[in-house]
Amino acid sequence: MMPELSLNILDVAENSVRAEASLIEISVEEDTSADLLRIIIGDNGRGMDQLTADKVTDPFYTTRTTRRVGLGLPFFRMAAELTGGDLSITSKPDEGTSVTANFGLSHIDRMPLGDINGTIATLIHCNPEIDFIYNHTVNGRELRLDTREFRDILGDIPLNTPEVAEFINEYLKENSQELYI
Repeated sequence: MMPELSLNILDVAENSVRAEASLIEISVEEDTSADLLRIIIGDNGRGMDQLTADKVTDPFYTTRTTRRVGLGLPFFRMAAELTGGDLSITSKPDEGTSVTANFGLSHIDRMPLGDINGTIATLIHCNPEIDFIYNHTVNGRELRLDTREFRDILGDIPLNTPEVAEFINEYLKENSQELYI
């Protein structure tokens, strides 16, 4: 199992990259009054038919040819279920896929969220041709990052240039601190 949820998010988002998504949306919602941590990763990639979507949480099913097991989604599902939560997948061919995981926020078995800022920054820096929308809410306070807005300002400057990468890291760091006050 992965030691922190941000690594599960990275794994699912990398599935979206392999599915040729041009837009990946990642939402993290922490609500202490509902004792809920909800993570949603959605994309506009190739999507899957219902039969495939039903199989992807089976650890012995994978579409990869490099190995015979696929553990990312099964581990993510197990992590959610250990906290009394669940994982659901909706997908349509040629429209995209959405993975929703619900966790008991205060459950003793819930893994820490981990370095979510590092995960988001890594996804952007390593996939500069893909647009990302990242929303993180904590009890109604919100952090939002939309790479399309950065592209509007930057023009032809790639998102993975060192100066832009540093700005994105700082943006995430500074704005995420406001979530927990």
